[in-house]
Amino acid sequence: MRKGGLIAATVLVAACAPSASVKRKQAMTATETERVESKFTGPKRRIAVVDFENKTAYGQNRLGSAATDVLITELAKTGKFVVVERDKLNKVLDEQKFQATGAVDPRTVVKIGKILGVNAIVTGVISQFGEKTQGSDYLIVQRKTQIAETTIDVRVVDTETGQVLYADSGKGAGKSTLRNVLGMGGRGGYDETLAGDTLRAAIVQFTDNIVSQVNKKPWSCRIAAVKSDKLYLNAGPTMGVERGMELDCFHLGAEVLDPTTGLVLGNEEVSLGRAVVEGPLGDSGEGSIARLTRASGPSPTAKDICRLAQ
Repeated sequence: MRKGGLIAATVLVAACAPSASVKRKQAMTATETERVESKFTGPKRRIAVVDFENKTAYGQNRLGSAATDVLITELAKTGKFVVVERDKLNKVLDEQKFQATGAVDPRTVVKIGKILGVNAIVTGVISQFGEKTQGSDYLIVQRKTQIAETTIDVRVVDTETGQVLYADSGKGAGKSTLRNVLGMGGRGGYDETLAGDTLRAAIVQFTDNIVSQVNKKPWSCRIAAVKSDKLYLNAGPTMGVERGMELDCFHLGAEVLDPTTGLVLGNEEVSLGRAVVEGPLGDSGEGSIARLTRASGPSPTAKDICRLAQ
């Protein structure tokens, strides 16, 4: 075999080999957001993530749903939250005619928070998404690079007051390169995985900040029912509520409103005393049983609140 023929054959073999003919390189870049630290700790918080709205022309509903899935995964990975199931959340949202677009009605958020027992609701919008393709042709080698960029705006709303705890934007970019040798190799169209890559790059920026902002408020749970001196709580082992944990319980009185904005600033509180967790309620891990060990006010009732003892 001539030397030229050997070289040509070698090039053809390399072109046919998947590892050589098609090379995909993912390069993620992200704009850093300011990190906010909080001092409060405790059991997991309950949180709900509303399906993100996609305001771009790309992906229609699919892109918003993908962004929601990514954020739910990232929040679950932190180990700080119990995320409400999407089916359960969507059912309540439909019943309350809740819209995540535009200004969120604080009173509607408070109502949904009470129904679901969540501490915060996260809403988000995909405000920008763009993609472009760059290529080059050098005799026997052709190269095509696909680049995608996205911007996501997110808000975290406190379900007790309806106020926005945290608002931020995240930007992400993804790049995929295909190489074609002598007509052999990558001929694919747009790389659909880029959308997911850019969404994750944008979302991971503010995940830690969501944890810190929600964690700013002391952890709390609600009394679901009372029988004698036993308190049945809507928080259990799945949230990190353990036997022997001490709780200070309060009756929530009238709402205190901001005279200017009309937003809820908080509630009047009357101390009920201290309770100690005795164990889980049932096998689901979603509830627990506590006993009131030191009474200091009126008798507890359903919907009263308990916080970690100070």
